[in-house]
Formats: sequence, structure tokens, C-alpha cells
Amino acid sequence: MTTGIWILGDQLSLNQAALQQADLNAAIPIVLIESLAHIQARPYHRQKLVLIWSAMRHFAQELQESGWSVTYIQAAANFIDPLKQWIQEHEITQLQVMKPSDRPLFQMIQDSDLPCEIQWIPNNHFLWSEADFCQWASNRKRLLMEDFYREGRKRFDILMAADEPLGGRWNFDKENRQPPKGKLNTPAALWFEPDEITQAVIQQVKELEISLYGQIEPFQWGVTGDQALQVLSHFSEHRLPTFGPYQDAMVTGEDTLWHGLLSPYLNLGLLQPLEVLERIELAHANRDLPLNSVEGFIRQVLGWREYMRGLYVFLDSDYPERNWFQHIQPLPDFFWDAQQTDMNCLHQTLNQVERSGYTHHIQRLMILANFALIAGLSPQEVENWFHAAFIDAYDWVMQTNVIGMGLFADGGVLASKPYAASANYINKMSDYCQSCPYDHRDRTGEKACPFNVFYWDFLDRHRGQLADLGRMGLVLSHLNKMSEEELKLIRQSAQKWRDRL
Repeated sequence: MTTGIWILGDQLSLNQAALQQADLNAAIPIVLIESLAHIQARPYHRQKLVLIWSAMRHFAQELQESGWSVTYIQAAANFIDPLKQWIQEHEITQLQVMKPSDRPLFQMIQDSDLPCEIQWIPNNHFLWSEADFCQWASNRKRLLMEDFYREGRKRFDILMAADEPLGGRWNFDKENRQPPKGKLNTPAALWFEPDEITQAVIQQVKELEISLYGQIEPFQWGVTGDQALQVLSHFSEHRLPTFGPYQDAMVTGEDTLWHGLLSPYLNLGLLQPLEVLERIELAHANRDLPLNSVEGFIRQVLGWREYMRGLYVFLDSDYPERNWFQHIQPLPDFFWDAQQTDMNCLHQTLNQVERSGYTHHIQRLMILANFALIAGLSPQEVENWFHAAFIDAYDWVMQTNVIGMGLFADGGVLASKPYAASANYINKMSDYCQSCPYDHRDRTGEKACPFNVFYWDFLDRHRGQLADLGRMGLVLSHLNKMSEEELKLIRQSAQKWRDRL
């Protein structure tokens, strides 16, 4: 039997499961494949293509320098045709593949009729295995993230004092919602200059004659495991101490604030979640960092990231097609071109996505997804845009985050109520409203903020469905106090806005 290993583009770690169990001395052939056909599924952000392809090429070089026998293929076709040719040339009888994180890719390989046996190696780029998460979820009446997060803290002994949470509390969210008032002395992010390999990829992407999105330069992301570790160290040293209080803040001209910028590297395999958590916990122990900042960050990795991936595995395959509110409004063109909207919060956020492929989680949830939800945009079109536009986006990331958390299209599998908000929230947590032609205080009239118009129209249109959700009572009571005349004006204004979109 001749064994070969196929390493996928988001499995770029020397500790990935297929490599971990292989014998370097056995001269096992390894293949990595770039597929031009694969990237035409949607108009991906140009910087995302540069990041993935450059990281793959750097990783192939790292494998070769470590003594592995590596073939690197740049294919105009799909993955399967060059893979079959490589299998035949190397007389492979068993192909080992660490199981893909994304369901469609797994299914494509399963259906590919390869001329050899496929051995699936369990994916080890997450803390929870698929089997462990499914076992946790299968007998539960509710799948709340808070329950899962506490179980993870105990299971992996993170921020624990014996059987109790460090500091006596599981959750420090109340300390982590400060609005951006006054002058913020934010630390600079750690960026990198493109090396020769990355420059070649940038040029290649520039020359592609396919539909793509976003600006390609300046490209400043790390593309190696060593650079990813530098970003982690920089975050731990300079950004983590004040990460917590302002993690929900949004400020014009501040693209990164105190955020970690680690998700692209985690999702490529350049960083492993456990090494990230251990580094952060060690920094807290050695420097007595504020517990609310440390816990707030660990919640993102040990809580939300693992929870979203686990649900992606656990939920039925029809999940991405769910549309609880039956929203069908097409995606506005300004999602692809920020210059086409004069709503400042959307303009600022979308402009940042165009420039870098990145915004932090509140911009994604409370600006982009919030607008899509209350305006009645198609969940499937919104999810497709998120998948294409963000540098850290994959199928497993965006389905649960967008369909479930952002748009409540699953009817409450992930969240107990929709993350819908008016301009009041945006004005509180950002400075965007100060430079906007619309008035964040108005619900009706020519200058009424569209977020207000759509918010109250959303509550009105879906009053019956929302009334069955226990946590919506107070909000709906405010709606019930509105006069029919004001509601009529809001409905009319909302329809005019939908026609404009």
C-alpha cells in the first residue's frame, strides 16, 4: 500500500492530524492544490485569495524544508482532476485527508470517484471533536452557548480555580460594553510587508479575469505560522489589557481598536486554538491583566468559535436554506460598493471591508447583519456576501453566524431573540451618527435614519412571530404604544426604502 496525504488550504499546520500520524522517514508524498475553478463559486475578496494562496505556498516550502516530499499544483481546473493525476503518477493506493471543516468540500471529495481509497483523519483544528460536540448536544433541551462555554472552561481547565470560575463569575460582559467616549489611545496593529512569494500571488490575482471583490493592496496580513505567532504575542502584550471594555465600540478611522486580528490565522490552521488560549491565560497569570479583558477574549475562542463550528456539524444539512421570516429582498448593490450608500455607519463599515476584508464582530452583527435583518434581505444572499467578502470566512463560519445569529433565519436555534436594533444602539456604541445625513433620533420624516424606519417596520411586520419569543415582550410593548398614524408613516417610508434598495 502506498499512502499519500492531501493537505487542504485551511489545514496549514505541522500538527494537523494527517501529518501528525505520518512517518517523515517513510517519504510519504504530500500534495497541496490551488484550484482556479474553486474560487469562482462567488466573487471572493482579493485579499482573501492572496492570504490563502500565499499561506499555502509558504507552508509547502516549510514542509519541504522539514524533509517532506511535497507536490504543489496550481490548477486551472477543479481540485479533483489534478488530484487524480497526482494519485496515478505516485501510484497512491490510500489517500489520507484530514476531514474538511466545510461540508460542501467534504461532500465533493466523497463524490469524486478517486482511483484509490480515502482515509478520513478526524479534524484536530478545533478543541471539541465532532463526536464530542454531538454527544454534548444530542440529549439537551436547549443549545445555549453559555452552557457550552461553561462546559468548555471546565473540560479544558481554562480560567478555572478548582471547580469554580476564576474571579467567581463566568461572564464579565457588563464590564465589556463601554461606548467609545473621549480620546482613545489605541495601539497600532502588527502588519507585515509582502515578501517575494506574496508579491507573486498579488500579481497573479491582479491578472485574474474573473469577478472578484475588494482592494488587493495594501496587503498586510501575515502568511506564515511564525507571523501568526507574532500577531498573537503582539495582541497579548499591547492590545489584550484594554480589549474587554471597548470590544463592542466602533470608531471612524479605527479599523482594529484593541481586537486580536487572529481569526484569519486560526481559520487557516496557522494558529491552534489551544495554543492561543494557553498564551492568553499565561499572560494573565504573569502580568495580572484585567480579568474582564482576558475572559472576554477567551469567550470568543473557547465559546463562540467552538460553538458555531459544533452547531454547523450538528444541525441538519437544510440549515443554510432556512428563512423563518420569509425575507426575500435582494442584496443592495452598495454591499459590493460602499460609495453607493450615504448611510454613514454602512459606508464606513463596508468601506473597511473593501479595503481589508475585515471588520470586528459588532460591525458585522450590529451594522451589517442588523441592517440585513430589519430591511428584510434574503438570508441566503446575505450569507453568500459575508462568505465572499470576509478574509476569515468559510462555510462553517458563516452559516451559523449569519443564518442563525445575525439574521435569526433559523427561528431561534442559536439565539433566544433577534439581534435587531435601531439607530439608538449605533449612536451609543459608535461615532458614525455624528457625520451622517440622517438623524438617529427620527423615526419618520425625510431625515429619519433608515435603521429606525426599518427597525420599527420589522417589529410591526413580524409582530405575531416575535410575540411568541419570551424576550421580546418589552420591545413589543413600545410598538403597541405607537399611534396607527405613525405606524402608517413608518410602513410607507420602509417600503420606499425597499424600493430604493
